[in-house]
Amino acid sequence: MRVVRVFTGDDVRYGLADEGSITLISDEPFAAWETEETIALHGARLMPPSMPTKIVCVGINYKAHAAEMGHKLPKEPVIFLKPPTTMNATGGEIHLPPGVGRVDYEGELAVIMGRRAHRVPVGDALSHVLGYTCANDVTARDLQKLDGQWTRAKGFDGFCPLGPWAETDVDPSDLLLETYLNGECVQTTRTSDMIFSVPEVVSFVSHVMTLLPGDAVLTGTPSGIGPMAAGDVVEVRIEGIGSLINRVV
Repeated sequence: MRVVRVFTGDDVRYGLADEGSITLISDEPFAAWETEETIALHGARLMPPSMPTKIVCVGINYKAHAAEMGHKLPKEPVIFLKPPTTMNATGGEIHLPPGVGRVDYEGELAVIMGRRAHRVPVGDALSHVLGYTCANDVTARDLQKLDGQWTRAKGFDGFCPLGPWAETDVDPSDLLLETYLNGECVQTTRTSDMIFSVPEVVSFVSHVMTLLPGDAVLTGTPSGIGPMAAGDVVEVRIEGIGSLINRVV
């Protein structure tokens, strides 16, 4: 099942998408809902698949990326937050902030929470998940190095594209993840290469902070990160989910 948020012209509604249409639902997917009218998927303005209270990210979760960044392998997940104002949708523009140097793409698998999760065990973590989506953890790399911590570098408006939807029927343990820059593949990995699995990440985060329905957990980027320039088109593509496409301006 593909859970979408779509702008209908008057409001933003949740719906269930198939190959050609979106069936709107009466409430949020985290509550009891009924199906309503159906609209065409083609031409629909898709929004990020949820409105999280927080976006929790894992900084180093692929061995090759750790080596690329000059970091030792972590003994537990390294987490940080992006504010909800970083949210961006597929088709949205990534704005390069004035006066900021290098801005990088980071393709990732994101988890959308479906139930409140507080100190959940690893074995029960996936039962709290609604679905999975594509993410781009956009990063102002020069500022990350300058500040020594990541809030400013990761926190600009629009620096967290998510989409196109939350796919509920997929196993996150071994998916092909690819990032394309202007049609050229620049990142490729399988999620089986994560240092910490999705259940381990969700459980770990839930022992630090309570995850609420709609919250997003980004599970880390593989090697191959690189800069974007105005006019570039970035696509994050994940097997079984779909594509997240954004233009840089």
